[in-house]
Amino acid sequence: MLIFDQLKKDDPQLRFMAVMVLAGVLILLCGLWWIQVVSVKYYQEKLEIQSIRTVRVPAVRGKILDREGRSLAENRPSYNIDLYLEDLSRNFQAVYRTNITRVKKGLAQQVKEQEKKLNRSLTAKEKKQFALPEKTITELMQRSRYEVSSNIVAELSVRLQHPIILERTNFQRRYERERALPLPILANLNSTNVARFEEQSMYTPGLDLDVQSLRYYPNNTVAAHLLGYLIKNNENTDDETENYNHRLIDYIGLAGIEGLFNKELHGTAGSKSVLVNNLGYRQNETVWSPSEPGQNVVLTIDLEIQKAAESALQAAMADTRGAVVVMDANNGDILAMASAPTYNPNHFIHRPEPTVWENAMTRWHDNEVLRTQSNHAMQMNYHPGSIFKIVVGLAALEQGVLNPNEIYMSDGYYLVGKHKMNDTAGAGPFDFNRALAKSSNPYFIVQGLKPGVLPKIIALGQRLHLGEKTGLIPGQEARGNFPVKDITYSSWRDGDTANLSIGQGKIDVTPLQMAVMTAAVANGGKVLYPRLVARLEPVDGIGEAKVFPEGRVRDNLGVSQRSLRIVQNAMLADVESAEGTGHAAAVPGWRIGGKTGTAQVEKNGHVDKSIQQTWFVSYAQVNPGELPRYVVVATVEGGASGGGTCSPIAHKVYLALQQREQQKKNAPKPGALAQIR
Repeated sequence: MLIFDQLKKDDPQLRFMAVMVLAGVLILLCGLWWIQVVSVKYYQEKLEIQSIRTVRVPAVRGKILDREGRSLAENRPSYNIDLYLEDLSRNFQAVYRTNITRVKKGLAQQVKEQEKKLNRSLTAKEKKQFALPEKTITELMQRSRYEVSSNIVAELSVRLQHPIILERTNFQRRYERERALPLPILANLNSTNVARFEEQSMYTPGLDLDVQSLRYYPNNTVAAHLLGYLIKNNENTDDETENYNHRLIDYIGLAGIEGLFNKELHGTAGSKSVLVNNLGYRQNETVWSPSEPGQNVVLTIDLEIQKAAESALQAAMADTRGAVVVMDANNGDILAMASAPTYNPNHFIHRPEPTVWENAMTRWHDNEVLRTQSNHAMQMNYHPGSIFKIVVGLAALEQGVLNPNEIYMSDGYYLVGKHKMNDTAGAGPFDFNRALAKSSNPYFIVQGLKPGVLPKIIALGQRLHLGEKTGLIPGQEARGNFPVKDITYSSWRDGDTANLSIGQGKIDVTPLQMAVMTAAVANGGKVLYPRLVARLEPVDGIGEAKVFPEGRVRDNLGVSQRSLRIVQNAMLADVESAEGTGHAAAVPGWRIGGKTGTAQVEKNGHVDKSIQQTWFVSYAQVNPGELPRYVVVATVEGGASGGGTCSPIAHKVYLALQQREQQKKNAPKPGALAQIR
C-alpha cells in the first residue's frame, strides 16, 4: 500500500522508474515463456545432441614377477599418434564449401546448356532435376571430411617414412559413432618416429602424440605358457555395472597366470565424462573416478632356471615337442616349467606382419596350432613308459614279494599268452638296481604279475592322485588316466597288468604329475601340492600381500623308508652306473638319481618311433646327508630314447641349478656390508 500511495503523488521520476521496472519484468516473463513453452522442442533436441558422454578408462595392469622380483610381464609406454576430429571442423567446412561450390557450378552449367539447347529458360519444375539431392549433400560432406583427414595422414606418412593408410569405411564409422574421442592413426611408435613427429608435425592440425600403458613381455617366449596372453576386450568386468557410451581399448587375460589372476592383475577401471557440442565434438573432459592399478603376482619361478630349461628343451631336437618341469622336492615350488613348441605372447598385443604371425602360430601340420599354445607340461596326456617302474618297484617291495638282491634271468623278451613283449635291455641276469638302471621290461612285468602287487600299484597311484588334476592352474590342466575302476572289470587280463607294469596301456600322465611323483620318492613319501604363485602384492606397496602357503601336503605314499631307500639307490645307479641309461644327466659334485623311459605309440597297427614319448625323471641331492632338493622331469615326443634325448636336457638344467646354488653361497649375508663399514 505504501508503494501505491507514493505513485499517486505527482512525481514523474518515480513513475518513470516504476514503468521501467514493470517493463523489465514483463520482458523477463516473455523471455521465460518463449524458452519454456515456444522453444521447448528445440532445446530438447539440442540437449540430445549436446550432452555428456561417459568414457571407461582402463587401469594399469599389475606386473608378473619371478621369485627374485625380476619382471616376466610388465607395462611400458606405447607412443601413439591420434587424430582429433574436432580440431578439423573448420577444415571440413572449408573443403566442403569448395566441393559444393564446384558441384553447383557444374549444375548451373548444365542448366545453361539445357536452356541453350531448348532456346528458352527452364521452368521452376524443370530446374528441380538439377537441384542437389540430400543424399549428394551428405556424400559431399563425408567425402570432404575424409579428404581432409586422409591428406593429413598421407602427409604424416611421408614425414615419418612409414606407410599409413586411413581406411575410408572405418573412418566414417568412427566419425559417426565416436567423433568426440581421438582417432588412432599409428600405434607403438619407435623412438625415431617419435622424434620425427615431434620435430616435423607440431603445426599439423588435429594430430597429437598420446602415451598409453601397454602390456609387454620383456623375455618374449620365455615362460609363455605359464604367463598366458591378453586379447582386446570391451566388456564390463564382474564388479562393474555402469553403462558407458565409449570405452578405451582394454585387455583381458587368457590362459596361464594372465587368465587365472585376470581380476587381480586387471585393477579397477576409471571413468571420465566428455562434454560434446551439438556437432558431436569434444568441448571438455572431467574425470569422475581415477583408475586403480592391479596387483602384482609373484611366482615361484626362477627366471634363470626357466631360461635354462627352455634352452635345453629346444636344443634337444629340431622343432622339439615336449616339456620340462623343475620343482623343489621339499616344498612343491615350481622353479621352471618349459613347454615346446612355444609362442610369443607379445604377438597377441602387437600383431606382427601376417607372415611372422603365421610362422609363429602354425608351425605344425594338421591342427598343431592348438598344441603351440598348449602347455605340454600340464595339458597333454602321455604314456609314462618305464618311469612308472618306480611305482611298480615300490608296490612289489611293500608287498614283500621283491628281493632287491635276487637275480632274475631274462631272455630279452616276455611272453604274455601268445604276445611277445621285447626288451631293449637285452637278455641276462638282473637284480633290482640293474633292472631299473637298464630298464628291463621282463623283470618288472614279472613283479607286477606277482600276487597282491597290482592292488598295491593301484593304491600307490591313488595316493599319488594319478588321474586327477594337481590344481596348479585350475581349468588349464589335464587329469591323465589311471585304471582305478578298470581293474574291477571282468575284461582286465594279465596283458593289461603287464602293460601297466611298464607304463603302457591304460595309463596316461602329465609331466607335472611325474614331478610330484618323483618329489614324493625323493622327500621321504610326502605327496605335495605343487605351488606356482607365491603371493599377490599391492603395486604401490601399501597394504598387505596375500601369501599362498608353501609345502602343502596332499597325501603320503604310505610306504616304508626301507622301500624308498632301495628305490632311491636304484635311481642313483641309473645315473652313476656305467650301465645306467641316465648317466648323461650326471653333474660333478651332486648325487643325481633318475629313471629313463620310452613309451611306444602305435599308429596304423605298427609302432611309430617318430611319435614315441621319451622321458627322464630325476632328483638331485645338493649336500651329503641332506634330503634331495631338486626334481627335474624332461619329456620329448619323438626322441631317440629317454637316456639319449631327455637326460642331457636334465644335465643342462642341473648345471644352471648348481650355478644358482653357488650364487647363493657367494651372496653377502644380511648385515655383512654394515659390518664392513
